[in-house]
Amino acid sequence: MSARRHLAWLGLTPEPEQQLPLAVAALRAPAAGRPPSVLVAEERRHVERLVLRGTQRGWLRYLGEVTDLVVAAAEEPGPAGPGPALLAGEVVLDHHRMLIGLPGSGYDRTTAQRQALERAVDRLRSRRGEHWSTV
Repeated sequence: MSARRHLAWLGLTPEPEQQLPLAVAALRAPAAGRPPSVLVAEERRHVERLVLRGTQRGWLRYLGEVTDLVVAAAEEPGPAGPGPALLAGEVVLDHHRMLIGLPGSGYDRTTAQRQALERAVDRLRSRRGEHWSTV
C-alpha cells in the first residue's frame, strides 16, 4: 500500500478532531452540565494520539465507540441532554459519508454505523425540538 493511500483518511475533515473531544467528554461524564476539563483534556489527548500515531482502522474503531455513545444517548436520554450526542452524531455521520471518496473499504465497513447514526440523529433532533419547545 502506498503512503499516500495509507494516510488518505487524515485529509477528510478536521471537524472530528476539533469537535468530538468536548462532545464525547460530555457523553462520558457522569453528571449533567459541561464536562470537567480533565475529561475533555483526556479525550483531546486520545484523539490527538489517534490522528498523529494511529491508523485508519484505529480511528474508525474510535468513531465506532462514539457511535455507540450517540446511539445509547438517543435511546436513553442522559444528563447532558441531546446536544452533545447530536453534535457527535452529526460529525461522525458526515465523516463516514465522506469515506466513499477514499480508497479502501472504510465506507463499506461503516455502513451499519451510518444507518445507526442516521436513526439516532433523527431521534435526537426531534428530542432537541421537544426540549426547546418546553423551555
